[in-house]
Amino acid sequence: MPDPRPFRVLGVQQVAIGGRDKAALRSLWVDLLGVEQVGSYRSERENVDEDILALGHGHGAVEIDLMEPIDPEARPKVHEPALNHIGLWVDDLAAAVTWLSAAGLRFTPGGVRKGAAGHEVCFIHPKANAEFPLGGEGVLIELVQAPADLIAAQEANP
Repeated sequence: MPDPRPFRVLGVQQVAIGGRDKAALRSLWVDLLGVEQVGSYRSERENVDEDILALGHGHGAVEIDLMEPIDPEARPKVHEPALNHIGLWVDDLAAAVTWLSAAGLRFTPGGVRKGAAGHEVCFIHPKANAEFPLGGEGVLIELVQAPADLIAAQEANP
């Protein structure tokens, strides 16, 4: 491993769930379970139309993204697998990407970019390859730059 890890994972930022029909997902998560919808996001490039829900409040809130593909035949297939990805708050995304890349971790194409919730994000590829011998062990993992107030709250309560 490279030098000591220059970043910390602070918690779960989101869980993204995909399906062919977002209405069915909303019926479960909003209507039956009572999770509040707080936004929406649509991206042709990412082939996604999603509802953004919030479970909890403040620093402990976890986003639940209900995603359906704009075109079910196009990539990425946000509905396959149904548990699409998990997002993790990190305190220094740039340092995490640099350090993890040096350790041989594979990231998806696209690099660091602005995510649906407005935070800088990047994704760890679910699978390793010859060039990068480490991956997400079958899980797509989103690293999300934590906002300053979340970082400060974590530092105040380690």
